[in-house]
Amino acid sequence: MGTFEKYLSLWVAACIAAGIVLGKLAGDTIQLLSNMVWNGVNIPVAVLVWLMIYPMMVQIDFSSLGKAGKNWKGLGLTVVVNWLIKPFTMAFFAWIFFDYVFKAYLSPEEADQYLAGAILLGAAPCTAMVFVWSYLTKGDANYTLVQVSVNDLILLVLFIPIVRLLLGITDIRIPYEVLSASVIIFVVIPLAAGYISNRLLLRQRGEEWFKTVFLHRLKPVSIIALLTTLILLFAFQGDTITQRPFHILLIAIPLTLQTYFIFFATWFAGRYLRLPHAICAPASMIGASNFFELAVAVAISLFGLQSGAALATVVGVLIEVPVMLSLVRLANKWKYT
Repeated sequence: MGTFEKYLSLWVAACIAAGIVLGKLAGDTIQLLSNMVWNGVNIPVAVLVWLMIYPMMVQIDFSSLGKAGKNWKGLGLTVVVNWLIKPFTMAFFAWIFFDYVFKAYLSPEEADQYLAGAILLGAAPCTAMVFVWSYLTKGDANYTLVQVSVNDLILLVLFIPIVRLLLGITDIRIPYEVLSASVIIFVVIPLAAGYISNRLLLRQRGEEWFKTVFLHRLKPVSIIALLTTLILLFAFQGDTITQRPFHILLIAIPLTLQTYFIFFATWFAGRYLRLPHAICAPASMIGASNFFELAVAVAISLFGLQSGAALATVVGVLIEVPVMLSLVRLANKWKYT
């Protein structure tokens, strides 16, 4: 990693602090941005997430996707971990800690709300940020796209049944419009834009200009968009976070343990299956990280902006970037052929 990426955790911490301070100073003004919502998705955040993903999408050699899809072991590992293991281990970790380990510190209502938020995170494997993690670990961009595409298709079918099963509420209503809008905004639009611009730029300017000029200028965009997204998200939730700092710690513990557990389980399973590093690394990242944009949107839609469930999903954002950066470093340290 370059110097900037090497110390990205420091920039992330600074942006989180800046976001909380901004939310405090801006007061009601920040609510103008917070209320810019379409189908449960915050538009400013969506634009920033789009800017995070597009630089990775535009580099993809779409003609080689067929070859990437032939690695059925990698795809199979991704599907098994994300849909047969991760949602249930997340629910298990959250249940153990919120209902038992932290029982003395939480009311039953708070425990239920935090459990619900954790379940929403666990049922939504990462589809957007995984492109950033894959890029930082020198993962195969084409294969990462295949993984994300498969997970998006499964997400449309299994997200709601899994959440309903784990929450144990048979009449819960999860808005399809939030799910559909999230997938369209965070995956379909940047994918289409990346494909179209890739074809046009290669045809008009040539491969050398595309790689040496265009991609060089585009490189900082993803990281800047990531840091700006963090500032905005924590500006929206600054009051909630500062009012319950101890609860933030309690929520963060099981979420962090779950992240490391899934990463190590996927990583060592990938090594056992003899997957190359460029596939094993993104496979481990997509399982460990969460589709937090979707989880936050659904939590707010179902339980309200000030709910414990919404707070738990925001804590998921709080811990995800620093924890995932530590896993990026670990994956790079353990790099193999």
